[in-house]
Amino acid sequence: MPEYIVNLWDKLSKFLTSKLLPCILLALIGIVVVRLLLKFVDRLLARTKLEPAAARLVRSILQAVLYLLVFLIAAPVIGVDVTSLVALTSVVTLAISLSLQNALTNVIGGFNLLYTKPFVVGDFVEIATKSGTVLEVGLTYTRLRTGDNKIISIPNSAVVATDIVNYSAAGTRRIDIAVTASYDAPAATVKKALLEAAQVPGVLEDPAPVAALDNYGDSAIGYILRVWCPVEIYFDTMYQINENIKLRFDEAGVEMTYPHLNVHLDK
Repeated sequence: MPEYIVNLWDKLSKFLTSKLLPCILLALIGIVVVRLLLKFVDRLLARTKLEPAAARLVRSILQAVLYLLVFLIAAPVIGVDVTSLVALTSVVTLAISLSLQNALTNVIGGFNLLYTKPFVVGDFVEIATKSGTVLEVGLTYTRLRTGDNKIISIPNSAVVATDIVNYSAAGTRRIDIAVTASYDAPAATVKKALLEAAQVPGVLEDPAPVAALDNYGDSAIGYILRVWCPVEIYFDTMYQINENIKLRFDEAGVEMTYPHLNVHLDK
């Protein structure tokens, strides 16, 4: 056998036994340790109140960091200079962070929403003057379905930076209906008609419906009717009460006034 082949085989054997095999063994041990740690993390996340999307995000980030550590530990065994690699990775990471600044801001905002949970899927909310039912709380966008079936996607960075009104959090919602009636109609008659109009399925008895004289206008008296109902039937209940008010006022002879102008002509 030629001498150069013998030398090449000796060098290859030394490399395999002194560097490559220890590197592979170290990497395998690292992979096993990472998997065990991830299983432990999965059990911890399962006990928390994090949304599934937030839990997956935490797991993915931790998994990437752990495997990177395994590589940085195993690579020097075969002579890889990880110092320059770490420096290069830092530069690339900084460049990516700057180019994806808005996207990363949305991701951070999404994680904040999933952790603090100011609302969950199915809640009716108002965000930045937009209102609708929450369809999805993603890592970059929050999606709402409006009453007329439009889908609105709001960046999570904008969601966490504005006021959030959650109409579903308490389970019930108050309906306020303002009406006017003629000064000629007795206040007791008007309030009785309003309370009768509120007798529709879904209106809660506790708190009880309230009808009250609210204000004195130029040509009419203002009244307010307040009732409580479950969130999911809010609009149906409000529309039914509005319809009932007109019927009850007609039955009681209560005139619902409207602005009008009297013109007098001098002869």
